[in-house]
Amino acid sequence: MIKKLEELAKRYDVVNEMVQDPGLVKDPKKYKEVMREHSYLTDVMTAYKEYRDVLQGIEDSQHLITEESDHDMKEMAREELKTLEGQLPELEAKIKMLLIPPDPLEEKNIIMEIRGGTGGDEASLFAADLFRMYTRYAETKGWKYEVMDASETEVGGYKEISFSISGKFVYGSLRWEAGVHRVQRVPETEAQGRIHTSAVTVAVLPEAEETEIEIRPEDLRVDVMRAGGPGGQCVNTTDSAVRLTHIPTGLVVIQQDEKSQIKNKAKAMRVLRARLFELEESKKQAERSAARKSMVGSGDRSERIRTYNFPQNRVTDHRINLTLYKLDQFMQGNLDEMIEALNISAKEAALKSSAVTES
Repeated sequence: MIKKLEELAKRYDVVNEMVQDPGLVKDPKKYKEVMREHSYLTDVMTAYKEYRDVLQGIEDSQHLITEESDHDMKEMAREELKTLEGQLPELEAKIKMLLIPPDPLEEKNIIMEIRGGTGGDEASLFAADLFRMYTRYAETKGWKYEVMDASETEVGGYKEISFSISGKFVYGSLRWEAGVHRVQRVPETEAQGRIHTSAVTVAVLPEAEETEIEIRPEDLRVDVMRAGGPGGQCVNTTDSAVRLTHIPTGLVVIQQDEKSQIKNKAKAMRVLRARLFELEESKKQAERSAARKSMVGSGDRSERIRTYNFPQNRVTDHRINLTLYKLDQFMQGNLDEMIEALNISAKEAALKSSAVTES
């Protein structure tokens, strides 16, 4: 660990010099990368300094106990030594966590897609509940969200809805929400009070910048058509809906939420870019070490990750075996406890993975 910290200390000096270079701001992409690395290394170096101070304090206390003749001074040194040695394990654990390099995707904005699965109307209603849950969470964080596209059902739910969330550390917070969310409750339409089980799938796509994903015009087919769906003055009256087909991958994105064809195409391009970016990231993840499969989850939308049991006011995340008996608060957007636990679990798994790789 010390060897790794010394290497990072040298890198910190190099990055510090780069930050001082006035020409750095001329290259926005490099500036962003350098500042991200500088922020990370600053956190590591702060913890490393604290760790060295504690080690030095332990050494000084041991020296006083051995060399000091004054009884009171020796007692004080023993007390100090006991305190410092007690701080050491927590500091070492903190540094080990910090030694896991941050994922550059963590700071990205996202496009979230929620789709009703098994359960018909009840699944569509729960899709709407999840949409409200995530947007309330976004509001508590000061993030902004924008509905990209929505397909409503007659009962007031969503067959599917996609929306963007932008702000600080969005993907890093919500990345583990991807997968199948199962709900157990008595539907409003159930006359006999029987509990039904339904499912909703959630996809979390990091938004890609234009410089990260290049879409060549010749690889894209653009079709315009009349918007469909319930209500709206532009439905079935103007060719405002846009369908984009990415020919090399076969990915199709349809956008019809806006009245303007231009706006719909712009939104569709954002979604397509995010899906292509996710495709590339999935390939990279598949190429990584098999040890990393022990992490929180694959992010696969077919993986059942969580159960929401309304009669028992219980929400359970199956990947980390965490159960909270405050589902009512959870559905109001109070997700921090669950999200923090998922992130800690992912870091611990990454730490084990790196230990296995190094050995």
